[in-house]
Amino acid sequence: MNKSNKRIIVTGGDGRFAKVLKKTKNKLDILYPGKKQLNILSLTSLNKYIKKYKPKYLIHCAGLSRPMNIHNNNISKSIDLNIIGTANITKICSLYNIKLIYFSTAYVYQGKKGNYKENDPLLPINNYAWSKLGGECSVTMYKNSLILRIMMCEKPFLHSEAFTDVKTNFIFHEDVAKIIPKILEKKGILNIGGKTQSVYNFAKKSNKNIKKISARKKMGRNFPLNPSMNISKLKNIL
Repeated sequence: MNKSNKRIIVTGGDGRFAKVLKKTKNKLDILYPGKKQLNILSLTSLNKYIKKYKPKYLIHCAGLSRPMNIHNNNISKSIDLNIIGTANITKICSLYNIKLIYFSTAYVYQGKKGNYKENDPLLPINNYAWSKLGGECSVTMYKNSLILRIMMCEKPFLHSEAFTDVKTNFIFHEDVAKIIPKILEKKGILNIGGKTQSVYNFAKKSNKNIKKISARKKMGRNFPLNPSMNISKLKNIL
């Protein structure tokens, strides 16, 4: 059976989320190209791959995230992968009228008052968030697109410590993978996350030995203490 008219390409095929999505049971026709197969910094590479596999959707997960300080220490790499790479993806999707779904972050919000809605003002507090907002700028110009602002992490929670003074909507990769088939046709911007709670309360459910730590003391001023999002729009879809 040829399902190419519904085919999905997921960039960052070697990444953490792609590996979880691969294991998730669904009836989607998904390709997971890695860096060697699909170079987001090369329009030639992108064009060649897209012309060959002719997807209907492209989910853009490839980019630079951790460690967070790399966005300060290597600004060029951050700009290349998160801004220029995303702009290249947008150009190609626009050229072939492919639906583009872009993974952004809740950190594009100011991170002070919480309960941010999709149309609230944006003011990133660190370079990582600025690089993701830079990606959003190009995606927003292309109307056949969906921007996902996500707070996503591995299960179980990886770290030995968790912040007691940071409120978020953390959600596991596995839960986001289940949401993907339900939002493929949506456009615009969508907050994706779970219950608003401290990082510590979220983490201790999957890691009983987690230790408490203060973000104010460890991270200083360049870390948002309440980037929690209003997810009522997501709830209405689900």
